[in-house]
Amino acid sequence: MQTSRFTLKLPELKGTVMSKHVHLVKLSVGSETVESLQEWQNTLRAQGSDGLPRHVTRMWPKRQGDLLKGGSLYWVIKGFLQCRQRILRLDEVIGQDGIRRCAIVLDPEIIRTTNVRKRPFQGWRYLAVEDAPIDLPKRTFEDDPIPPSLAGALADIGVI
Repeated sequence: MQTSRFTLKLPELKGTVMSKHVHLVKLSVGSETVESLQEWQNTLRAQGSDGLPRHVTRMWPKRQGDLLKGGSLYWVIKGFLQCRQRILRLDEVIGQDGIRRCAIVLDPEIIRTTNVRKRPFQGWRYLAVEDAPIDLPKRTFEDDPIPPSLAGALADIGVI
């Protein structure tokens, strides 16, 4: 009996660095619900000249390369991480005061996530991919929405 041997040739990956993306977490100050965040982002004041929603912040993310590899901005609303938006790009914005700022340009689609309780903080925080909450199916919110505090409690015990 003769055995056959074959060689599988893989493309070379010399010099290629495989790195994961990261996410940002930000408080949505003034938002009462995910819907009120969406309403705000639909206003001209919250959009750039291209019509896309953006969030302007004083600090420029040091890990911008990792953010732009597929990162999202996760929004904390009323003490719970409730939704996310994909980060499309970072734009430089110079304010009337001459100070350079970072405009985080977002995909207009808001994706709801499992609710995770978050303590208040200033600015934004990085979020590792493995620590990010799970996206919820769209059909979940076509039904009656669960109040954030109840959804957070259910997520804490692993029900949703």
